[in-house]
Amino acid sequence: MNNIITYPGPEEYPEGMKNYIEAAKAEDLLHGLAASQEFIINFMLSLDQEKLTYRYAEGKWSIKELLVHMMDAERIFAYRALRFARQDKTNLAGFDENQYVGPSKADNRTITSILAEYAAVRQATIELFKNFDNEMLNQTGTANNNRISVRALGYAILGHEIHHLNIIRQRYLEQV
Repeated sequence: MNNIITYPGPEEYPEGMKNYIEAAKAEDLLHGLAASQEFIINFMLSLDQEKLTYRYAEGKWSIKELLVHMMDAERIFAYRALRFARQDKTNLAGFDENQYVGPSKADNRTITSILAEYAAVRQATIELFKNFDNEMLNQTGTANNNRISVRALGYAILGHEIHHLNIIRQRYLEQV
């Protein structure tokens, strides 16, 4: 199958995904996902409990909640990629990430538990994309009434994570 998964063209994704995909600067998606996994695990383990549960404003998520949110989004984007790679033309529903946070009970979990789940999710994503050939990567489908390619969904996973890492650095760690 594919050894290198290259950056998608702008015609492969909707405007609403542009910021995520442009944040993912990896020349190869698989290497980018693996490098990001290693960085996230080491970064999260370097934070103490106070930082992991800190909220920079009323109603904002904690870092633990952000990490679980990143996993939720990765699972949903990977699921979409699988369906589109298999040429499923169903318009897939969107999701309200805000409705997922409270029920996740992320702040009640240990960081090691969250990171073990994160590593499993990431490994599953890497294995899924590793086995997509060019025809599969170029398949498109519709999610939340927006057309997107399988390749673009992979880069959206990586870029979404980078987006949230930047928020953590800017709004959480500079404040604590």
